[in-house]
Order: sequence, then C-alpha cells, then structure tokens
Amino acid sequence: MKLYSYYRSSATYRIRIALGLKGLEFELVPVNLVAREQQTEEYRRVNSQGLVPTLVHDDGVSLGQSVAILEWLEEQYPDPALYPGELEAKAQHRALCLQVACDIHPLNNLRVLRYITGILGSDNEALQSWYAHWIQLEFATLEPKIASLASPFTLGERPGMFEAFLIPQIYNARRFSVDLSEFPSLVALDARCAPLDAFSAAHPHRQPDTPEELREE
Repeated sequence: MKLYSYYRSSATYRIRIALGLKGLEFELVPVNLVAREQQTEEYRRVNSQGLVPTLVHDDGVSLGQSVAILEWLEEQYPDPALYPGELEAKAQHRALCLQVACDIHPLNNLRVLRYITGILGSDNEALQSWYAHWIQLEFATLEPKIASLASPFTLGERPGMFEAFLIPQIYNARRFSVDLSEFPSLVALDARCAPLDAFSAAHPHRQPDTPEELREE
C-alpha cells in the first residue's frame, strides 16, 4: 500500500495510527501541503480533490477521505478490530470518532486557517482564539465520556478507532498552545497511547517529511 501523507495532517495522522494498530505495512509518499503540492496536476491524478490522505492499495483500490479509508481498512482487515463488536457500542464509538472528524477537524483545517488569515485578514490572536474555541468546546463534551472509562483504553486493554482520531487533535491543540488543563482524562489517554508503537511511529515529528528542526528519533 501507498499512503500519500503530510507529516502534520490530522487526517493522515489518524490513518498512520490505524495502519500501525492493524500491523499493516505501507509506503509513505510525502505531499507538502504548505508548498501546495496537493494542487499539482500530478497529484490530482491520484486524488482529484487535491487533499491528503490518499491510500492506494496493491490491488488498485484508491481512496481519499480519511473516514472512508478507515472504514475500508476495518472491513478489509478486520483483525484486530478497531471498533467494539456489539452493535450499539460500535455506533457509540463511531459517534465519538465523528465528533472529532466532523465537529473539530474541519474547522481547524489548513484550508480554513488560510482563509481566516488571508481572505478575512484575521491576525494571529484571532486565529488562536478560533482554534482554541472549537477544540475546547468539543473536548469539554468528550472529557466526561473518557473519564467514565473503566479501562485504560476505549477497547479495554487496547486502543481503538477513537484514539486514532483523538490523539492528532491533542497534538494540534498543543501546537496552537490550547489550554488543556480542564481535560485531564483526554491528556491521560494521550499519555497512555504515546509509548505504543502504532502511535509513536505515526507521530508527526517522526515522518520522512518532518522538518529537521522538529525531527525526533
């Protein structure tokens, strides 16, 4: 498989985590969003929308949109499962994932932030305020749900799909200096995930296209 990726793209970050959790090997192909490589004619032949991630499977399947990619991976490679087995629990787990994917991530996407600072002319302080507002609004509703867990992770003794969605947003929150002091359960979940191979290898500072000044071994 090939995964077209940008090192700090939240959507791609969650795919890297999920591939790691499932133990799947893949080739990472960097696409520099800041340099607008996603808008080149060459890349649009891979993904007509001009976005990352794109997953190209060995059998010719080519998929964009991270949620669709993750659902396909879950069906194509069901073991280990990243959702609970029981129908209602699976729906509730998926709802948590979509809260991150639909209610936080799109509002803090690079395209949106560029529009705020560029077309709308907002300054950095306004940008920070915008970013923090949406993170804190949704984290406030996620916090009690995670605090109520009776186990270390959402799938008991191992992380599931929700962790793949959440951890990239915690990384982003820290990058934008968002105060996370009111979300101790989310921060603790992030800390439990951090040393696991799937999360460690997927971290933005450990990618082939990570800038040298951010690179970690």
